[in-house]
Amino acid sequence: MTWRFRFPRSVIVSFNRCLEGKRSAYDKGVQAEKLAARFLERQGFEVIEMRYKTSFGEVDIVAYDPNEDLLTFVEVKARSDYREGIEAISFRSRRRIEKAALSFISNHEAYWDSSMRFDAVIISERKGDILIDHLDNAWMSGQ
Repeated sequence: MTWRFRFPRSVIVSFNRCLEGKRSAYDKGVQAEKLAARFLERQGFEVIEMRYKTSFGEVDIVAYDPNEDLLTFVEVKARSDYREGIEAISFRSRRRIEKAALSFISNHEAYWDSSMRFDAVIISERKGDILIDHLDNAWMSGQ
């Protein structure tokens, strides 16, 4: 399922300034992840951890979806359009995210019996509006 949401003008202006400014890619990524986390929380998710790093890779957002009773490992991409965001999640990056997700579960005993899925949040701009698309089950493990 894909969710689309438009944020209030104040959030859009703040995010646009971040993207247009001379900030580093890191700063822009952090801003996009904060916006995505806020979006997920509004959808009822519980954000457990952001920027979870392992030697295998990084997961942008680890969240619990109470509606599905499972952990979601979310990759966030901010691009000029939706298609660019989807295409930016390469096979190699999916493998790294999957390995980091397994590391998260193995290091957190409370989640050993949890089901999981991999989602994507694509942040794009259209006609001055920031659009946030949430793709449930953006990919299956091993694909």
